Amino acid sequence: MRDVLDELTKRWESGESVGLGTVVATFRSAPRPPGASMLVTGDGEAFGSVSGGCVEGAVYDEATAVLGGSEPVVRRYGVSDDDAFAVGLTCGGILDVFVERVDRDTFPGLDEVAASVRAEEPVAVVTVVEHPDAAKVGAHLLVWRDRSSGGLGSERIDDAVLDDARGMLASGRSGVIEYGPEGQRRGEGLRVFVNSFEPPPRMLVFGAIDFAAAMARMGAFLGYRVTVCDARPVFATHSRFPGVDDVVVDWPHRYLAAEAAAGRVDERTAVMVLTHDPKFDVPVLEEALRLNLGYVGAMGSRRTHDDRLRRLREQGLTEEELAKLSSPIGLDLGARTPEETAVSIAAELIALRWGGRGVRLTDLEGPIHHHS
Repeated sequence: MRDVLDELTKRWESGESVGLGTVVATFRSAPRPPGASMLVTGDGEAFGSVSGGCVEGAVYDEATAVLGGSEPVVRRYGVSDDDAFAVGLTCGGILDVFVERVDRDTFPGLDEVAASVRAEEPVAVVTVVEHPDAAKVGAHLLVWRDRSSGGLGSERIDDAVLDDARGMLASGRSGVIEYGPEGQRRGEGLRVFVNSFEPPPRMLVFGAIDFAAAMARMGAFLGYRVTVCDARPVFATHSRFPGVDDVVVDWPHRYLAAEAAAGRVDERTAVMVLTHDPKFDVPVLEEALRLNLGYVGAMGSRRTHDDRLRRLREQGLTEEELAKLSSPIGLDLGARTPEETAVSIAAELIALRWGGRGVRLTDLEGPIHHHS
């Protein structure tokens, strides 16, 4: 829903009803993850995507039907042995799409969700996508770390789902959970989709150089909240880094330590050290490698890397901590320019996240998508 949330909220605030199709489960090589959404308005406009083009026509028809009064429904789309190019995914994947009507009556708490997402406050939307009682399908429970609102049809169901939803929200996962019709742990008949909205992960780029500008643009493209930090005020300026979320003038290690102490970095945070200067990069790497971060990379030659390792060992870092360092940074793409180098670093981030090997797909066999 995040990808269409602005348009969805605008229509909701104006009192319109829209049809919303949301991917709730995927199997094999489905092209979009759970949570991807497509919105269809009453005048026939479409926003977003559930499959990158494979089944959008069919979902458009389902969304138009719910706007016309049909009940919310889960539809499964995938390849068919008889006709792989009918309403299916030519990539061989399978996905379940829940289609519902969204307006002030069916989803009264949408404005609260939108406000939390904009404020980067974690929130999960739990939706009943299947139930023996059709009246319960489409009910929503909104879950925050410290409160909840709405309901799924009964207090017993809400109580059963609440802890599970908070667990998924804490880990940033979205997906389907199945229960018995009244929320029984062992049973079937009730399926709920938990759509988690965690704040975007952070990317901290240290060193306000041309490579940092390219990396900042790439980070924003990948969905990170990007901060560029440098101790030199002449280089760390918003005019040199337009569009970056934050430009900070501070010593890199001091800034990172303060952010860690304030709880503003976590296991999703990516740190790029592009300073090329030991007095900057060694202290910030010493700080970063002792934290539980998602990625720590440093730019430089093999000689620079060896010198960094020597200096970091002198500061007492263990071999286990040093093993977290990606240096030289990026994948071997033969990159030369700042933009190509940013692609190389982004490719390494993606490969580490999903377990990819960074080789040409044409040289491999089997599924092309990895699952974390």
